[in-house]
Amino acid sequence: MKKIFTLLIALLLLTTFAFAGGKQEKKATTGGKIGGTVSVLAVWGGNELEIFNKMIKPFEERTGIKVQYEGTRDVEAVLTTRVKAGNPPDIAGLPGPGQMAEFAKEGKLVDLSKVLDMNQMRKDYAQSWIDLGTVNGKLVGLFIKAAIKGPIWYRPQALKDEGIAIPKTWDEMMAVSKKLVSEGKTPWAIGLESGAASGWPGTDWLEDIMLRTAGPKKYMDWYKGKLSWTSPEVKKAWKMWGEIVANDKMVYGGRQYVLSTNFGQAFAPLFYNPPKAYFHHQATFIQSFIQKQFPNLKPVKDFNFFGFPSIDPKYKNAVEAAGDLFGMFNDTPQARAFMRYLASAEAQEYWVKAKAGLSPNRSVPLSAYPDPLLRNAGSILKNANIVVFDASDMMPSSMNQAFWAAVMKYVQNPDKLDSILEGLEKVRKEAYK
Repeated sequence: MKKIFTLLIALLLLTTFAFAGGKQEKKATTGGKIGGTVSVLAVWGGNELEIFNKMIKPFEERTGIKVQYEGTRDVEAVLTTRVKAGNPPDIAGLPGPGQMAEFAKEGKLVDLSKVLDMNQMRKDYAQSWIDLGTVNGKLVGLFIKAAIKGPIWYRPQALKDEGIAIPKTWDEMMAVSKKLVSEGKTPWAIGLESGAASGWPGTDWLEDIMLRTAGPKKYMDWYKGKLSWTSPEVKKAWKMWGEIVANDKMVYGGRQYVLSTNFGQAFAPLFYNPPKAYFHHQATFIQSFIQKQFPNLKPVKDFNFFGFPSIDPKYKNAVEAAGDLFGMFNDTPQARAFMRYLASAEAQEYWVKAKAGLSPNRSVPLSAYPDPLLRNAGSILKNANIVVFDASDMMPSSMNQAFWAAVMKYVQNPDKLDSILEGLEKVRKEAYK
């Protein structure tokens, strides 16, 4: 429970911000030219890759180091193959703490406490972020941006036209959804396609429901492999999500559309004229995708979000968070310099200003956050009394992948839930040995 509550402190990004600077940043950006190259493997493409390229430009100019970026939608498979072949990139975006721990236990990741200024790290990062990147006493993972999971996005004018108030509970949200269906309208826009990681947006739904029905202790037992996938708690979460995703009338385009639509475009029906859907569940990072596709929309006025509604009052104001995690596989001067830069407020401000993430570095100033939506995200965190990390990201990679696949199978065949959960239970027994 202590880690749950301390993670809240880690994510309260809109309080106690100091202005950018610090030893970490100075080490990354000064001290003369180093030259050479550093190879980086990550999943970023499109808008995120544009932000990354802007972020690395001052680093390359000041250090003379060329960042050689390789993007892949299946980072887990590519990274695992290259590590096993003895040819890993210098630095890689890790799929999550689960795979990070596997690489660390195999001795493949560099101890970042020997790379970063740890005194400065403890000033810039709350201890819980450091703990999440630590395996067997060694810091092997660095979070460079964060997101709140669970926001429900909507178009204010569309809800006003329908006379819909913001639902504060699951029951209220389902009542509104059923009312829309009864009027021949579609409440939800959902997309689960994401290449080799297809299904992950559904895991966020299930995690949000699981946290608010079973509570943080059961939630942690679940991702630690101590709670069976066939348990009543887990099955209840799937069945509650099924009230939405297993009903073709509830989702735009029906279940086949949900399975084939990329998560980065799934929100679009909310902004058709007239709207074809009214609600979209996705993390705070989706704001940059919305504004990329609909550049004339104004935050708050034209699109907004509310926090995932309460289910069990005991777990009201609970929040799930996630983050982009990087590890270092080759200890070179260039890789060291780049990891220091990634940890800096200067680097992380690029993601914040582009509305592509919240910063775990507390030295990023409040003034860097460009609009009220991000301040809304901070407000949700500030009022939360329970904050947990994305459960699927904490699972071993084999369990995580099976979870993604199970989401797709369930949407395809909701009547097969029992056999799907039994299959996940078999994976659990092997994955946590």
